[in-house]
Amino acid sequence: MAPSEARLVRFTETGPASVLTIVTEPVEDPREGEVRLRVEAIGLNRAEVMFREGAYLEQPPLPSKIGYEAAGTIDAVGKNVDDFKIGDRVSTIPAFSMGQYGVYGERPVVPAAAVAKYPEKLSPREGTAIWMQYITAYGALIGIGRLSKGQSVIITAASSSVGIAAIQIAKNIGALVIATTRGASKAQMLLDAGADHVVQTDTENLEDRVSEITEGAGAHVIFDPIGGPILDQLAAAAAPGAQIIEYGALDSRPTPFPLFAALGKGLTIRGYTLFEITHDPDLLAKAKAFIYQGLETGDLVPLLDRTFAFDDVRQAHEYMESNQQFGKITLTLDGS
Repeated sequence: MAPSEARLVRFTETGPASVLTIVTEPVEDPREGEVRLRVEAIGLNRAEVMFREGAYLEQPPLPSKIGYEAAGTIDAVGKNVDDFKIGDRVSTIPAFSMGQYGVYGERPVVPAAAVAKYPEKLSPREGTAIWMQYITAYGALIGIGRLSKGQSVIITAASSSVGIAAIQIAKNIGALVIATTRGASKAQMLLDAGADHVVQTDTENLEDRVSEITEGAGAHVIFDPIGGPILDQLAAAAAPGAQIIEYGALDSRPTPFPLFAALGKGLTIRGYTLFEITHDPDLLAKAKAFIYQGLETGDLVPLLDRTFAFDDVRQAHEYMESNQQFGKITLTLDGS
């Protein structure tokens, strides 16, 4: 039987990690089409840092909940939910508003359409490192980019959980992977994660290195969460007819449009979020099938970084902002 109260994270103003507060509130019952989870682990994403700062795609409705990914078991089911039952082991898919359904908590309620079972061989921590990263990378590389065997792809900020997922997916289909990182500290880790080449953008010229690697052809697909001035460099490194897929804004500086490169090469520069996939049942079903198959064969392996206790959520956010991580940062709850 669920407790009458549970802890969850809220914030009453936007700002640094210190605005995050753990509060105790009455446990909600799921409404029609919803389920409630007993959470064991929570996965952190850069989107949550931006949401907390008021710099995300949606503004937080203060006081706000937060969080996209959690893994646990279903402990209550609302009306007209036929696909799940109490006791099912599931993790959440980012397909909802964080302000309304944030999952940083012990007993969050979420839409039933935004949960999925995950393989028994995976731990709850690994269960939190599936949907955001693999759906984001799948939708961009496969759904939009149509990346195919023998083509080359540039993956920037490649040490993030999404970046590593993109490396795994690209290698699974036989593409040549060029990963970027700012310094030398993560270069070998990216090679170990499957990248064919690593460009250290603090010390190497991206256009020159990509030209060397691709024998002058350039990259067919570019997957970038950074934006800002690097877009000029990415356009210079692109092949004729390439697609540059922008899925984030880690660089807060203005993003110049590389007009002459776009004209001269016929480039497609496109904004993208995983919600294009998670809000479309047919596309989501295809993505899930691809991901389940990859998890089963071992071609897709969630890579975990540090874990923090739930009470240390502020420190976990600060660690993410330090950019030291390689893979998924997670929180675990008492008893998990």
